[in-house]
Amino acid sequence: MQLYNSIAREKQEFRPMLDNTVRMYVCGITAYDFCHIGHARSAVVFDVLYRYLCHLGYGMVFVRNFTDVDDKIINKAKAEGTSESQISERFIQAFYEDMDRLGIARPEVEPKATEHIQEMIAVVERLLDKGHAYATPDGDVYFRVRSYGPYGALSGRNVEELQSGARIQPGEDKEDPLDFALWKSAKPGEPVWESPWGQGRPGWHLECSAMSEKYLGLPFDIHGGGQDLSFPHHENERAQSEAAFGGEFVRFWVHNGFVQVNSEKMS
Repeated sequence: MQLYNSIAREKQEFRPMLDNTVRMYVCGITAYDFCHIGHARSAVVFDVLYRYLCHLGYGMVFVRNFTDVDDKIINKAKAEGTSESQISERFIQAFYEDMDRLGIARPEVEPKATEHIQEMIAVVERLLDKGHAYATPDGDVYFRVRSYGPYGALSGRNVEELQSGARIQPGEDKEDPLDFALWKSAKPGEPVWESPWGQGRPGWHLECSAMSEKYLGLPFDIHGGGQDLSFPHHENERAQSEAAFGGEFVRFWVHNGFVQVNSEKMS
């Protein structure tokens, strides 16, 4: 079987690293609204891949996460006067209903970000110990993008070109505009967890690094998601994972395309 590997920019023969088991991680939804046709496209694409690999006789460990802490969830909870957990649970259940109607098989593991805060903190501590991250006096922690040489290889972006368009926003204490948040210090009205840097919450990219390492081990075979996740999410995820754990993170990066009507993305 051949798969198009986004990082190699070509089709390559797929063979799992373990003889009889394929380990696959696919980025799931941010649970703040109902699914749209783009979510359905991604679910169907990776369901077909999952079922075909099963048909070939491989054992599968398929992980698809739920992002249940995020700016969009926080804003939705504030707008409705309810909690972030109530928002995320409502839309996770709606997601299941939609996927069941589409006949999508459920993955073996469906972890939630909020249930893996300690694993995320451990990744940040590794990055700090290795000099790939730094903490600010206010309790934010950022990843040093320039400390990771291959940054940009997955998405085909040039660091210098990214630099020219990057800006440091008011209130950010970054060394470099390209650096991205691993841990965000506490803000009024937001959910927080205790950490070595004070109360706060994880950055968006961190959860997938922590949960894929926990449930699949590194490196694993396939990392999937929509092509819009290639940058910045997957680029940042790859950078922090390889910097934290050393060596290769993922063998095959597989991205599904958009559903388009008259050249307009449907979402």
